[in-house]
Amino acid sequence: MEDEIEFIIDTAKEGMDKAIAHLKKQLQNIRAGKANPSMLGSVMVEYYGSMTPLNQVANVNTPDARTISIQPFEKSLIGEIEKGVMQANLGFNPMNNGESVIINVPPLTEERRKQLTKQAKAEAEDAKVGVRNDRKTANQELKKLDISEDLLHDAENDIQELTDEHIVKIDKILEHKEEEIMTV
Repeated sequence: MEDEIEFIIDTAKEGMDKAIAHLKKQLQNIRAGKANPSMLGSVMVEYYGSMTPLNQVANVNTPDARTISIQPFEKSLIGEIEKGVMQANLGFNPMNNGESVIINVPPLTEERRKQLTKQAKAEAEDAKVGVRNDRKTANQELKKLDISEDLLHDAENDIQELTDEHIVKIDKILEHKEEEIMTV
């Protein structure tokens, strides 16, 4: 019986950890005004007839806070990289100098910063919903077990503690992201 309870709690914790990992990944896509190679994570480039992630056909780096530089492994890809950046619809205007593709990252307006903060809050709320769903599922699984009220109560308390810890983590991650977005 103890093993089953442990398994349910571990499964809930795993689900909650995944919700946080997903949140971090989603927040990486929200740009905070500073140039970052991960901003181009969704860019696909046509390479010998198949769509390939940008980072597999070029080096992407940031020489300064406002510029992303894309150095293709083959010069013939410059046009395809420009096309890929445009098709990704990230609001960037790529330019090429014959050697590489350069993207100037415009500074964010106050209005855009507020929109991005709202987007980050929505992602955090989704993560919290995921954590709460994991709690609900775990509690339902516990109730199916044939265990004493005391054991059930203790296990539910453990799951609630896990839930509270994960909600606090989500809030801290969101707070950090909001700070990053609002810093000019």
